[in-house]
Amino acid sequence: DPWRITSFSIFGAMLVILYTASTLYHAVRPPVKEVLRRCDHSAIFLLIAGTYTPFALVSLRGALGWTMLALIWASAAYGIWRAWRRTHDRAHSALPFALMGWLGLVAVVPLTQALGWSGMLWLAVGGLSYTVGIVFYANDERWRHAHGVWHLFVLGGSASHFATVLLFV
Repeated sequence: DPWRITSFSIFGAMLVILYTASTLYHAVRPPVKEVLRRCDHSAIFLLIAGTYTPFALVSLRGALGWTMLALIWASAAYGIWRAWRRTHDRAHSALPFALMGWLGLVAVVPLTQALGWSGMLWLAVGGLSYTVGIVFYANDERWRHAHGVWHLFVLGGSASHFATVLLFV
């Protein structure tokens, strides 16, 4: 199925882009760090859109799938534009990530029909992992090791969504 191959490839590429950008950002010192922070945040938007892609093109298809796909990629483009235009505000920069991530709730019924309850559970666990991680991200400077914990939740979310795509899409 070309839709499956294409959408899975997009998802996989976005995972690679995110983890590459994050690794580079965490490996350098200023003044390059600021540019790579913006790349890292841009990659988060790309991963969110890339994660939606298999669900939109394979699980949902039709008008709803294409609408979700257009909406999420347009949101990612806006988020990337914003990441390069605004100064960094940790507490508020994570809000668009969460809003984009949970946009999928508008399609919960057809997604449940396509993925089944087990697939929805894996999908929800990934979303919750990212969402709980945002709490640690927002409190990075207040809580010891919060940034590392944030990354553990990101890994958990990525793994859960990878499993969902692999096993249920």
